[in-house]
Amino acid sequence: MKKKRGGSGGANWMDTYGDMVTLLLCFFVMLYSMSTMDKEKWIALVESFNPNAITEQNPGGHEVTNGEDTGVNTLTQQQVDADIEALYQAMQQYIQEENLTAQISITKGSGYVFVTFDDTVFFDGDSYVLREEGKQILDQVAASIADVSSSIDEIRVLGHTAQARLNEPNRVEQDRFLASNRATVVTVYLQEKNIIDPARLVSIGYGQWRPVSDNQSNDSRAQNRRVELMVTGLDLDSDAGDHITQYYTMRSGEDTAWTDNSAESFGQELEGSTQTQADSYQEG
Repeated sequence: MKKKRGGSGGANWMDTYGDMVTLLLCFFVMLYSMSTMDKEKWIALVESFNPNAITEQNPGGHEVTNGEDTGVNTLTQQQVDADIEALYQAMQQYIQEENLTAQISITKGSGYVFVTFDDTVFFDGDSYVLREEGKQILDQVAASIADVSSSIDEIRVLGHTAQARLNEPNRVEQDRFLASNRATVVTVYLQEKNIIDPARLVSIGYGQWRPVSDNQSNDSRAQNRRVELMVTGLDLDSDAGDHITQYYTMRSGEDTAWTDNSAESFGQELEGSTQTQADSYQEG
């Protein structure tokens, strides 16, 4: 009678054990690779699945560590200043080439560019619907800003109205809403161009309260009905940081000394003469 062979499968458990060890090794390698993943890439991956996901960033898209903005790249102040100058030159050239000097004025100061659009550039009377001609101008403005966006601290869009009757202020609700809505519409249009971090775009409605001319004639009222664009460059030497950092610092109350000083000095260079006109106008 033929003898049965002894079982040769006694060591099959080693195959299963080897497979399990291999899988565990792959698992730990994957965990290690995730632990060393570039943080920005991981955030981008999470937000691609859920745009509303809360990451370890502030709403401005710049990481904040110990109250300091760590999202600023290795720009130098010299490069920032050169970019602001380039923005000014590009926009000034466009205004001149398109014969828009009667409708748009532009000035440049220390670290900022200030552009004023008269009431006919973007909107019709008592309207905040953006005109097609205004969109074309904003397209060019957006293109110029995009070229230097890494050097920009903040873009403020300022909406103004004119006092309709000399001795009677405008209705508060109508006045404020019209100015704010116009500033907001321009801001939204710029934001949709994806030229800069939305946290650096701010819209403000001043209403009738920051005039640059009296309201005694149609021409002077037209000067007051305007939209302005104030583009500021980064100040890399500032202890207070950029405007995003300043917001979170003021909100937390961590630097009360800066908060007190900023209330006195913020915008002084830009708004001193205009505020003087506004004060004397309201008094008389």
